[in-house]
Amino acid sequence: MAAQFGSRLRKGAVTTTVAAVVVAALSASQAPDVTADAQDRPTAADSLPTPDAPAAGDTATGNSRYYTDLPPLQSPVPVAPPTIGTPVSRGSAEAGIPATVLDAYQRAEAELRQAKPGCNLPWQLLAAIGKVESGQARGGRVSADGTTLSPIVGPQLDGNGFALIPDTDDGRYDGNSSYDNAVGPMQFIPSTWAWAGRDGNGDGTSDPNNVYDAALAAGHYLCRNGWDLSDTADLKRAVLSYNNSDAYLYTVMSWLEHYRRGSHEIPDGTGTLPVGRSDDGAGTAPPLPSPRPPQTPAAPGATPSPSPHPQTPHPGKPAPEKPGTPPTTPPGPKPPTTTPTPTDTVDHLEKTGGPALTATAGDTFAGRITSRAETKDGKTVGKVRVRFTVLGDTDTAFAGGEHVATVLTDASGTATAPALTAGEKTGTFTVRATVVGRVVPGLDYRATVTERTADALARTGDTALTAVAGGEFAGQVGVKATRKGAAADKVAVTATLFASAKDSAAAGKGPYFKGADGNPVRTLSGLKTDAKGLLTLPRLYADDTAGTFVLRLTTPGGGTLDVELKVAAAQASPTPIPSAPATGGATPEATPSPTTTPSTKPTGTAS
Repeated sequence: MAAQFGSRLRKGAVTTTVAAVVVAALSASQAPDVTADAQDRPTAADSLPTPDAPAAGDTATGNSRYYTDLPPLQSPVPVAPPTIGTPVSRGSAEAGIPATVLDAYQRAEAELRQAKPGCNLPWQLLAAIGKVESGQARGGRVSADGTTLSPIVGPQLDGNGFALIPDTDDGRYDGNSSYDNAVGPMQFIPSTWAWAGRDGNGDGTSDPNNVYDAALAAGHYLCRNGWDLSDTADLKRAVLSYNNSDAYLYTVMSWLEHYRRGSHEIPDGTGTLPVGRSDDGAGTAPPLPSPRPPQTPAAPGATPSPSPHPQTPHPGKPAPEKPGTPPTTPPGPKPPTTTPTPTDTVDHLEKTGGPALTATAGDTFAGRITSRAETKDGKTVGKVRVRFTVLGDTDTAFAGGEHVATVLTDASGTATAPALTAGEKTGTFTVRATVVGRVVPGLDYRATVTERTADALARTGDTALTAVAGGEFAGQVGVKATRKGAAADKVAVTATLFASAKDSAAAGKGPYFKGADGNPVRTLSGLKTDAKGLLTLPRLYADDTAGTFVLRLTTPGGGTLDVELKVAAAQASPTPIPSAPATGGATPEATPSPTTTPSTKPTGTAS
């Protein structure tokens, strides 16, 4: 396995030294995500989690472990741009990204550029996260469709060194029916994948073990909340929402900068695997020494002078004692914190009052969903994260097209979901409220989207609609739909032909529309007005029945219009007049009889 994947970065002192120089390089290049203090050490003062930082269960990975290896010092050498995606470059083995994995990242970037252009997601950010989470799907060990050859499953999140996240998928993705595990090349926990999962390769399913699906899901996850990833603050927020750790932020941003300077495609299965893991050093970033000043080479045979910047030991290992000093006993572990967090005290969620959740397609729901977090004795709990998830076959969503929103409860314990905007799919769906990081029963809210309506229809022209039996009506019917005097867009219109205004059943003869097969159709549905409320009906034809007929147009909301159609009888063809009979009663022959030639006989002699 080691031979297959090439050389690996060494842990410990090498990682620490590399980190120090990378920090200096990133600081000098004004990387958008790294700052340094007076000694050129990285500082995360402007990226520390706020008091409202997401809980473990509210991040993509559940704050699971990740790889801590840092990029090499050498920058790749740029080459000509490829045919798709952002230019890549030749460089070290660490700059290589397996072909299928790279294609998944670039395809996700292209789709997000269309779906959420304001996000400005670079594929290099997906590559940086993929490197840190799974070593680019274990060096690109994926099938042709992008599915990992074997599952990539993180440690179970049972609270033993990691977050405590009881099972949410009955083991469907992680094979664990007791606790959740992060899964796949982008290491989603099942509860996050349940709403963030996407179909990135067009096979009709969303699978966290497929790099196309996982990369697209990660892109949408990073682009939520209206974040613009070209903005440094939003970029940090997005990365921290993936794994809420400053060390994680630093590691991802280091790889982001490395890939931005260049990368290149390598065959699947030949990528370099990282070796350092966050749980090797208690999940903390290694301490970074100041970069060493240039040193003058020592003369041959000279005794090297001690370095003014001794190498920092590997995290988790005790520093060597100074000569002549008694050994020190490392401090013991800190006692566990016993003070419960606000989330720990939540016993249940309560529905709070509000209007019925109903909206017309395309409109914003007037009502907002609210839930109140309470303790067992009914006391409200503030500063608790409540997740609202839109479920069911609906295109209704929160702002920005998101189907999930996480809100912090206020001082009264109430979390108010963002406004919902109804899509075009009508019917009833569910919004579920759950407490992040706490297993308590969720609340389901029923919401309904009704079809667009119009209360009036009017013709856009006044030309009489006439035709001759067996012919075609000269003009087409044009109408405008309105609702309370304003244009009603995207309203469904039904057109039905009747023998008269008094009939209640469609006519069986008379004017008709032509169906796709050319046969007569006397009821048309599925017609819709345009953005200005206008609609022009298909052409009308007349069969051989003359008379006056009615075209009735109706809309949801009560709009009705009757249009009179007149069909004139076809003119009869002139009948030929026969000739008068001849005098004497003899009937002249219409056609002369054929002429025969008399035969010649010998003349007989009388005897």
